[in-house]
Amino acid sequence: MRLPYHNDMSISRQPVADVLPSEPELLDQGSMELEKGPKARTRRLMLDCAIQLMQNGITPSVSYVSEEAGVSRATAYRYFPNQAALVQQVIKHALGPIMVWRSSAEDVEVRVTELLEFSMPRIEAFEATFRAVLQLSLVQMAQRTAGTLDESEYQFKRGHRIALLARALEPLCGTIPDEDYQQLLNGLSVIFGIEAIAVMKDINGIASPKTTELVVWAAQAMVRQTLRKQEDAS
Repeated sequence: MRLPYHNDMSISRQPVADVLPSEPELLDQGSMELEKGPKARTRRLMLDCAIQLMQNGITPSVSYVSEEAGVSRATAYRYFPNQAALVQQVIKHALGPIMVWRSSAEDVEVRVTELLEFSMPRIEAFEATFRAVLQLSLVQMAQRTAGTLDESEYQFKRGHRIALLARALEPLCGTIPDEDYQQLLNGLSVIFGIEAIAVMKDINGIASPKTTELVVWAAQAMVRQTLRKQEDAS
């Protein structure tokens, strides 16, 4: 039997009942219709099993999930050809409402604050999952650097934070130099996500909700500095 891939990072085990969403949140990000039919139910069963395992600190292989869910390996691999594809779907679920975040505010600082205050608690709710994903990403990058990564297989992809931050910064587009916009976007990406939570909790010993407060404080400082630079230049 193939063993699940276990995380070595410090992970808090989170009660699945506390983080599993209601039915409307079970929508796949690639579709806005509720999954229907036996095939969809089988896929949903496997995905729910993977979510629970990852929330308990285990990053499972596809075969391990198939065994836990009572699904044949052949069927499991039809839905998820490898671990990266499986984890990618778990992340879509974990991100859930974050991916459809929108703001009606025109003030950039308000928009960035709204995004972070909305997103960071959700990321912390799925902390174990996001930590597992971070480790997988680091392993994949190390393999690519060493030339041992199988490029023919489905690769795990990250980068949602850039699109989300760009959405928050929309009012600035075309109003400040591209270099300043990119610097702000890059700076915000450093403090938005599981990496910031890991540093604050594991290194600084800071617990929730202070983690979100610090992220918002840092983000607001970056936005204000960028806007102040434009004012000084005008």
